[in-house]
Amino acid sequence: MANMSVLLHDIVPLPSDADRAEAALQLQQRQQRQQTLTDARRALVLDAARAVFAEHGLEGASIRVIAKRAGYTAGAIYSYFDSKEAIYAALLRESLERLQQAVDAARVSRARPDRSLAARASAWFHFYARNPRDLDLGFYLVQGLAPRGLSSELDRELNQRLLAALQPCKDALLALGLDEAMAQVENTALFAHGIGLLLLQHTGRIRLFAQDAEPLFQRYLQHLLLRLDPQGAAARVEGPFEPVAPDSQPDLFGP
Repeated sequence: MANMSVLLHDIVPLPSDADRAEAALQLQQRQQRQQTLTDARRALVLDAARAVFAEHGLEGASIRVIAKRAGYTAGAIYSYFDSKEAIYAALLRESLERLQQAVDAARVSRARPDRSLAARASAWFHFYARNPRDLDLGFYLVQGLAPRGLSSELDRELNQRLLAALQPCKDALLALGLDEAMAQVENTALFAHGIGLLLLQHTGRIRLFAQDAEPLFQRYLQHLLLRLDPQGAAARVEGPFEPVAPDSQPDLFGP
């Protein structure tokens, strides 16, 4: 057996439990810093893309224009998104998540489905009333009411997210005694009525009639509740509606 010699500098001490814990903590902190930086850059890209889509629509936008608006190279954008369609879908997905949160936060009463319906419906109506850019993105208004450019898979996913946000209203309609088919009909009519009013409000066309979208929506909701439950008291949403501040989210349609 050959003689073996070991030098002292070849001996590496095993790390202690404390050393391993410290190394793990440092690694976690580095990963958190990197994730924070990635999230901040991604948010900057989305902010730039939101402005570009508002000006040019999905078809008129490009990765190059979005990158220039964000202060990045086009190549850097591809580190976060593989296409402008993916960016657009990310904006829609984030918008629909906030819509869902607004609906989920509405006050409800299991014993009073009429009040639950009023609260849930008013939640999505107020969300879009206060966030016109979300309405424009969510319904492709920046490019002419058509989901151009989105794959069928993405379009299907985003539609399912919208339906999920509206499901609590349908659940309340079911609790009021409607069957599945009629609950779907009434939920669709309620949503269509609200979105129509919001479009009139955002385009300014409602001024032709000297009306405001909020009281008209509440009127429709009251009549719906009275029609579905003539013996019950039609619910009203607690708290006044706050109109959109002029500098909160500018109307993409113009004055």
